[in-house]
Amino acid sequence: MLKNLQTRIYHRLFRDLERMNRRYSLHGTPAFFDPADFSWTGQLAARFPEIRAELDTLLHKVDSLANFQDISPEQQFLTSDAGWKTFMFLGYGVESEKNRARCPNTAAAIDSIPGVLTAFFSILAPGKKLPAHRGPYNGVLRYHLGLRVPATDERCAIRVDTETRSWNEGSALVFDDTYMHEAWNLTPHWRVVLFVDFVRPLPLVPRMINKIMLAVIRRTSFVQIAARNQKRWETTFYS
Repeated sequence: MLKNLQTRIYHRLFRDLERMNRRYSLHGTPAFFDPADFSWTGQLAARFPEIRAELDTLLHKVDSLANFQDISPEQQFLTSDAGWKTFMFLGYGVESEKNRARCPNTAAAIDSIPGVLTAFFSILAPGKKLPAHRGPYNGVLRYHLGLRVPATDERCAIRVDTETRSWNEGSALVFDDTYMHEAWNLTPHWRVVLFVDFVRPLPLVPRMINKIMLAVIRRTSFVQIAARNQKRWETTFYS
């Protein structure tokens, strides 16, 4: 009974925090944001050639890269096959040191992002679809930099809420992943983006409250299990 009460209190607090984040969000609450609202996005896009060059050294080993659900088992409702590959640099502040050393220019570019929490190469196999879902918490926003994009039309795209957009190589999308969203790659080629979650810009007091919540999330089993799985995968990959 006490556990059920604690769960209800937690969910109520969570809903209240998300309501606060929507109310005070400095850039509003659209499904897709204008990347130009975030000054760092242009600087990161300028590093596209060196980031993609490091990605290309990995793609010949794409079958050996981690399946997303093998790192984060809670994602099995999204993917249970080898269609969504990852190469992790940062997960809720937990660094993947060997991967960062393998791609130092990408790691340096990621480090330049204000409030970066999570970053990895997100690799969708030919024909892969990710079903509609929402992110866990709106205290962060999501950034995608197109690195390998086999089609810039409805064959390879993402829908967030009611808007559907395609990626372009060297260009960014910024969106709120707590809107229902889905993605697909219906081409015969791999699609790769640099996937980044960063702290939603907020005024001082909401920003500090959000910072506390993100610190709590980092200590949950959701993040800790993923961090252990990532280290286990690295040991195998680099042996």
